[in-house]
Amino acid sequence: MLLPTAVRAQSGHPNVLVSTRSSPEETAIAINPKNTQELVAGANISNQYFSTDGGQTWTWRPLTSPHGVWGDPCVVADTTGAFYFFHLSNPGNSGLSFPFIDRMQVQRAATAAAPFSFRGYFGLNPPKQQDKEWVAVNRKTNAFYATWTEFDTYGSVAPTDSSRIVFSKSLNQGLTWTTPRRISKVSGDAADEDNTVEGAVPAVGPNGEIYTAWAGPLGLTFNRSLDEGQTWLPREKVISTVPGGWDFGIAGISRANGLPITACDVSRGPHRGTIYVNWSDQRNGPSDTDVWLISSTDGGQSWSAPRRVNNDPAGHQQFFTWMTIDQATGYLWFVFYDRRSYPASANETRTDVYGARSTDGGRTFQNFRLSQAPFTPNPNVFFGDYTNITAHNNVVRPIWTRLDNTQLSVWTALIDVTVLASKKSALPGLSLQVYPNPAREAVQAALQLPVAAPVTVRLRSADGRLVRTLLDHAPLPTGQRQLVIPVAELAAGVYVLEAEVGDYSLHRKVMVVH
Repeated sequence: MLLPTAVRAQSGHPNVLVSTRSSPEETAIAINPKNTQELVAGANISNQYFSTDGGQTWTWRPLTSPHGVWGDPCVVADTTGAFYFFHLSNPGNSGLSFPFIDRMQVQRAATAAAPFSFRGYFGLNPPKQQDKEWVAVNRKTNAFYATWTEFDTYGSVAPTDSSRIVFSKSLNQGLTWTTPRRISKVSGDAADEDNTVEGAVPAVGPNGEIYTAWAGPLGLTFNRSLDEGQTWLPREKVISTVPGGWDFGIAGISRANGLPITACDVSRGPHRGTIYVNWSDQRNGPSDTDVWLISSTDGGQSWSAPRRVNNDPAGHQQFFTWMTIDQATGYLWFVFYDRRSYPASANETRTDVYGARSTDGGRTFQNFRLSQAPFTPNPNVFFGDYTNITAHNNVVRPIWTRLDNTQLSVWTALIDVTVLASKKSALPGLSLQVYPNPAREAVQAALQLPVAAPVTVRLRSADGRLVRTLLDHAPLPTGQRQLVIPVAELAAGVYVLEAEVGDYSLHRKVMVVH
């Protein structure tokens, strides 16, 4: 089957084919916050991709390791702009005696286009097996924090075999790691199903706090460290139920799960320090899987009630969610599979990819379709266990797998923040006018406020980079506010004026000419 390399979705977000080589599935992606033109992505089992033009074009390379490669890709960029690719092992392919997934491995590339080279490994504890690792970077110290699941014997149903959540850190960019530390008091079984503890994704707080949540026999549980991983709560805290469990069925998908993603806002925005956990479950029945979010503003002591991220009518499937935070803006971004556009039927398997964002700390969500066309998956072909999304300074790149019958492919979308006009339906009387447009010396912006509200006004480049902030959560009364925006010193081109008014946002394109 021939697939186009780039198409523009009806939502206005161009779709880009990353690759079809080597049956790719289960995707990860990272952006370089020092240069948002650089991205690195990965897919099972040994597929690695890079882009140096913001995701418009991609190059495929195979990943190799002296300890074998066995998938579960995780990609991060550190504070220097280097990229790190984490994955499981399969040393049996190298003639060694250890079982597969005996450790997690680290590979490093100095830039997106540079080749990856083996750097180190962590978690080796034979004969136990290590699975589903994820890594976060401390942006102040460049320390790496990893959490994962350790199995006595992977896939075992024997009552003597169990699973646990483990933590390790590296202070030298993945070269060496601390002795793994167990951070889950309650064990799970080893079956890789509902009662197994899995899904620990670490997040770093504003002062170096480490947070993570996972699913298992207790439901959704949480732990934290306030001293860079030296000590943790003596017992995990239950923060939500997961009705139906984290391992559930979706028609057309070989296996599905609702494992959680943890993130923390370290931006300079109003929600700095808020912890978020995102997952999916079937609390509304097996034909109505939904995407959920909870948050904590007190370091994980207390949590909000679950909020539904997908905003469609009940009775449709949304699954395989992932979440990230744009730490330049504090906005939450989500990607998930979605069947809202098709009849609510157990036999309906046409699937779209949707995005969502929240600009108000997870109180409201704007949903938008990303995929150019639906795909119909095949339950006999493994589809992977997760999607992924990365963002920095309004450059947002999701990544996902398509399965068109038996053809697997990996895709991204060039999300255009200018088409995401508002987070909610229009507020009557709210308006933003800019003139003259095009402008040479200055732009006049007339903002009409029907109600008093905190207002943020920013000017951004067309690719989302912040040019200047004119108002930053300034409390304004009702009426009209006139702003003058000098543009004479700016390069000619298209810019975006962004106004956040309470729970609403407006965007206007501004053309600068000389």
